[in-house]
Amino acid sequence: MLIGEVARRSGVSARMLRHYESLGLLRPSGRTGSGYREYSGEDIRRIFHIESLRSLGLSLREIGRALDDSGFTPSALVDDLIRQTRRRIAAETELLTRLRRIDAAEPADWEEVLQVVAVLQALGSKSAVDRQRAALSSGDEVPVPVEALVEAVLSETDPNVAGALRWALARSGEGGDGGTALLADALGSPVAAVRERAVRSLAALPGDRAAARLREALAHPDAVVRGQAALALGTRGSADTVPTLVDMIADGRNDTDAADALSVLAGDAATAERIAAALADRLARDASTAPARVRLTQALADIPGPTASRALVELSSDPDRAVSLTATYLLRLRDAR
Repeated sequence: MLIGEVARRSGVSARMLRHYESLGLLRPSGRTGSGYREYSGEDIRRIFHIESLRSLGLSLREIGRALDDSGFTPSALVDDLIRQTRRRIAAETELLTRLRRIDAAEPADWEEVLQVVAVLQALGSKSAVDRQRAALSSGDEVPVPVEALVEAVLSETDPNVAGALRWALARSGEGGDGGTALLADALGSPVAAVRERAVRSLAALPGDRAAARLREALAHPDAVVRGQAALALGTRGSADTVPTLVDMIADGRNDTDAADALSVLAGDAATAERIAAALADRLARDASTAPARVRLTQALADIPGPTASRALVELSSDPDRAVSLTATYLLRLRDAR
């Protein structure tokens, strides 16, 4: 079969067939009397083998080794191709994500495109200073997609940069949801640090949408997530947080902040009675854990109302000396007021 017919049947151009021959990858079995290349059935099978291996991403040199070296084993090469393909897919995915974020910023001209690109690159910088500067610069002059800010804050380990990113997210939330849905999704992350960053970021967002997500987080299986949500909602006046805040005091997790949140809620008389009752009930149940009972007793200090007063009177005679002394001291302070 002559080269033109081979090209038509195989789909490989005559020029490429000659290129394969120049590399020693393909050698026509014969020549016609006029000197034209003549390909046998075995030659055509080799052409199809070459094209099949090219479709896997092998170089022509690697294809030559695979076809001619009897000791060549494909496993190592295939593994290497898998790694290369994964790296290529990751790079293409990263590029696609960046393009989508630039598109979401709706740049008016190429100058704005370059500004957005610069901020996105700075958000991924190894320098904490650069990341913080990028977070603080995001806003009206350099619009940054919320998705990029959420991704940055969920991976940020520097507390100062994280604070700047939460501020930037809060600003972005003034005209939308501020990434509340994305942050809420991150609460389901298998990584505890990511969950904590997500709930802290939600706590920094204003508005009803963020508050609704935080209320959902009160039932989260992660105690850290529940606690951060309760602290944020407690300072906003949500009485639903009382059970979680009391648990935090008993467990010694951010107990000072939890007590402060309870004191804010106690500004409402009905809620103050509910808080005092919850603390007294927990004191009765935590009879064997002395440090917890002391913390719960101290939490009654800023809770007004008769229920808190009665609880302190009873605790002033508690068998645990630390509890009784604390309760007695708090009663004196109440009388002085």
